[in-house]
Amino acid sequence: MKKLILTTVAVLSLAFANAQDGGFAKGDIFVSGSFGYNSTSTGDAKSNSFEITPRVGFFVSDNIVVGARIGYTTQKREAPLAADVKSNIFTGGAFGRYYFTPSNKFSIFGEFGANYFSAKTELATIDSTTDGFDINVGPGVSYFLSDHFALEAFWGALGYSTSKDDGATDSTNSFRIGLNLDDVNLGLVYKF
Repeated sequence: MKKLILTTVAVLSLAFANAQDGGFAKGDIFVSGSFGYNSTSTGDAKSNSFEITPRVGFFVSDNIVVGARIGYTTQKREAPLAADVKSNIFTGGAFGRYYFTPSNKFSIFGEFGANYFSAKTELATIDSTTDGFDINVGPGVSYFLSDHFALEAFWGALGYSTSKDDGATDSTNSFRIGLNLDDVNLGLVYKF
């Protein structure tokens, strides 16, 4: 029994000592982002999409980050009895985070972000453009694998977006609360 207790204490002490490695501090800069590719086919119908969204953040204090992100998404749908649809979406935005445990290996944060987006859709000979913006609020976690690399998960729990097509008189507004795992984004962070 003594060996079990001593082993448990030793493991917890080592875990606590390791928890002090990594982490963030005032003046740190990090780069992260997301990348995705999706391809689906059913018979002769095909759909492909590609997305890349890099972001950079700067710690203005030990707990507060301000940052910017840009993004590009392209989608193409082909169907044998319908016209092909191709979309290109460009996004740009800013975000702010508050880290509750910034100097630890495991950190919890809350993020607020605002983005502008512009989408161009081509359907046969018809082109349309949609412009809009969205805001999101949600929690996240990061875990440092080394002094410079961390894994990150962000849950986009609450969001609002508005968009308007060229020539349309009304805009489309949506509000969402994400309570499932489809709203979790995973990423890799590099700290300078």
